Amino acid sequence: MENGAVYNETTEPEAKAPRRRLFGCTLRRLQGWRLAAKVVQAIFSFVAVVCEEIVDDCITCSGLYFFEFVSCSAFLLSLLILCVYCTDLYESLGEDKVQKLNFWAVPIIGAWFLLASIVFSATCSGSAVENAAYVFGFFATFAFAAEFGIEFYLRRKQNISGRSENPGKTPSARENQPLNKPR
Repeated sequence: MENGAVYNETTEPEAKAPRRRLFGCTLRRLQGWRLAAKVVQAIFSFVAVVCEEIVDDCITCSGLYFFEFVSCSAFLLSLLILCVYCTDLYESLGEDKVQKLNFWAVPIIGAWFLLASIVFSATCSGSAVENAAYVFGFFATFAFAAEFGIEFYLRRKQNISGRSENPGKTPSARENQPLNKPR
């Protein structure tokens, strides 16, 4: 009992505290094409915002203001979705909710970006900066549309391959038989 011999080590090792990631950031939920799509969307949206902010004067400014609002909103929303995928907020909200949000937000943002790019290209005066802004708007629209198209294809493929052999309420031959056999 000398030197605390009564207190022996337990057989189970102490559990180590989970290693915390820097700001809870990880890229494991965004790999391959999905990470590339999200980064390209954010970059093209940002370049479109920067280009339209450089415009000094405009003849018809309503198209510029509409494009400014949509491009800035698209950039911020694409960054928000990217941050949700890369942080612990993904687990807090739930995978299904995040996937559903992304599935519906991407085509809506893309459609608004397309509309804003068309309106701005129709109302701009033709300077090089204005042209660059709406061209990057179309590039960003294409990035949003490409992600939605791939996601739609993968969901459809998953739904087709996940169907059972007896879909819906069609009874099989065994289900049509009476429970008690007549004597």
